Amino acid sequence: MHCYVSQFRRTLSFISTMALVLIVFASCAGQAPVNQSKAPIKIGVSVSLSGDFSADGKAVEQGYQLWADAVNKKGGLLGRQVQLDVVSDASSPQQVVTNYQKLINIDKVDLVFGPYSTLLTKPASQVANRYGYSMLEGAGGGPSVFDLGLHNVFDVTLPVANDLVSFAQYILALPVSQRPKTVAYATEDDPFTQPQIDLARQLLERGGVKTASYQVYPAETTDYAPIATKIINSGAQVDVLGTFLPDISAFIQAFKQQHYNPQALVATAGPDQGSQFTNAVGAGSANGVFVPNGWYPGATNPGNASMVSAYLAKYGGTPDSISADVAEGYSVGQVMEQAVDKIHSIDNAAILKELHSGTTFDSVQGPVKFNDKGQNTTAQAYLFQWQQGSLLPVYPASSAKAAPLFPKPLWS
Repeated sequence: MHCYVSQFRRTLSFISTMALVLIVFASCAGQAPVNQSKAPIKIGVSVSLSGDFSADGKAVEQGYQLWADAVNKKGGLLGRQVQLDVVSDASSPQQVVTNYQKLINIDKVDLVFGPYSTLLTKPASQVANRYGYSMLEGAGGGPSVFDLGLHNVFDVTLPVANDLVSFAQYILALPVSQRPKTVAYATEDDPFTQPQIDLARQLLERGGVKTASYQVYPAETTDYAPIATKIINSGAQVDVLGTFLPDISAFIQAFKQQHYNPQALVATAGPDQGSQFTNAVGAGSANGVFVPNGWYPGATNPGNASMVSAYLAKYGGTPDSISADVAEGYSVGQVMEQAVDKIHSIDNAAILKELHSGTTFDSVQGPVKFNDKGQNTTAQAYLFQWQQGSLLPVYPASSAKAAPLFPKPLWS
């Protein structure tokens, strides 16, 4: 009798245990449709949809969106769709801080991508670092970003200070009989523009080209006439300008009105804005204007043809109307996609480790490999020039699609 009771108790205990297991299993199975592993991966982005950087900010946003569209068509990241959480910072360093705090703490995004400009990337990366987030970006690579000593920010684009090296090399490679003797420099006091201008000045002066004028003006300047007048009065044969779209457009209009036609003119940004630039200055007046960059529509880099095709289908226009900022944003997504696929995780600590591993990633701008600061050490500086309505790579010769126009044609 004792043995029967003991066995009965063991049987009852086994049945109870199995029933509990089945209940737990059923409970878990019932939760499957809302399993967080299938929820969208949210990526937070602050971009300048208004203010001084709005033209560039909107282009960067287009690049991010084109990449998100492309990766979602392939099934997303780790089998989960990508959802961009985009907010506008109005080109304000104060607002960009507020935006990333909200994206991380309130919206609970999984990942963050960077804003446009060094001015905004610097405070944005500090917020991301505070919360342990990696920040991949492609449009905020000024030296001051990396001077902070953070280890969470990575720029997929050519380091900003080197952008005008190609222009300086081109000028100094001209035959002595053709080489300009004087240069006028003018730049916003912006951490994106001024480092480029100062390095170009150093290289050109070292090569014997004299400085006719040098100006640094506040980024919030709206009246560019006095600055343009000083450049014109200098009589410089070459103008090297640290600008964005509004100021380079104003300078060119002033030069045309005063019949001042330098032999060469290069601007850090603005001429790379495609139709926005040509519409602002006139298609004929764009002819001969240089701009440095790390991308062009005809580049054979991985994914570039697909990106260009997707851009035209979604936004219209022509390949030459596509801003290089689009490629910068798209490249950010590409690098994040490759890092996540390799480590099979969206954990920020694991992503940081992978980005610091020395891996070389592919992008529409070319190969990307980060040094210990987070700068892309493999990016190449190209020199582009507007010629008959197209923005073409003209230097170095190994990448050129046309010979540079020098001297620059007269203003149209």
